[in-house]
Amino acid sequence: MSSGTQIKAKAAARKSKTSSPLPSSPEPSVKPQPKPSDKLNPKTIDPFAAPSRTPSAFAATYAKGGIPCRLMHGSVKHRLHWECPLETVPFDPLLVTLAEGLRETKHPYTFVSKEGFKELLLVEGATEKAIPLLPRLVPVLKAALAHSDDGVFERGLDALVQLSAVVGPSLNDHLKHLLTNLSRRLMDKKFREKITVALQMLEQYGGKATVTIIKSKIPTYCSVFP
Repeated sequence: MSSGTQIKAKAAARKSKTSSPLPSSPEPSVKPQPKPSDKLNPKTIDPFAAPSRTPSAFAATYAKGGIPCRLMHGSVKHRLHWECPLETVPFDPLLVTLAEGLRETKHPYTFVSKEGFKELLLVEGATEKAIPLLPRLVPVLKAALAHSDDGVFERGLDALVQLSAVVGPSLNDHLKHLLTNLSRRLMDKKFREKITVALQMLEQYGGKATVTIIKSKIPTYCSVFP
């Protein structure tokens, strides 16, 4: 092979090496830019990172001291300590706020909302204070009764019975909005007895007119009145 031929061969080899990078020295990889849709899906960004969750309205209100009570931890059971006499606590908007808290699933919000709602309805003059709030309370209780979490549903059901005991027949005008979710849960064996008892208590507090309302949504219901 002539020297000219050797030079051309070497030049061709060098050109081939520069055109295709060697495995031992790869070019630095460029990270792809995140797509706008990635921000809508935390798992796309980092599947192992704890998802950031904006505090609920109830949790934010509690943290800011908007609910005038605090949880007292006892050796046997917890209790609420109110910062002022309950008789002086305004029902509007506190009773509605506590009802909204029934949809919480974490401690201490679950206890504060459930116990606070119950204790507020026990004060003197609760009937006159609660009745004007029914148009705002009923949608909130309806949301709790429609919740997929069993604990939220049970707290909503307990709160409904407690409210009925205080406002009596005044709840009848709003009862239809709440019975649909009770009818659905009635198919679940673990809630059947609890819901039946709740319906009977609603009837007792609401009077005989409540029977017709309940039967319009739950035809199989049997009245407690003879």
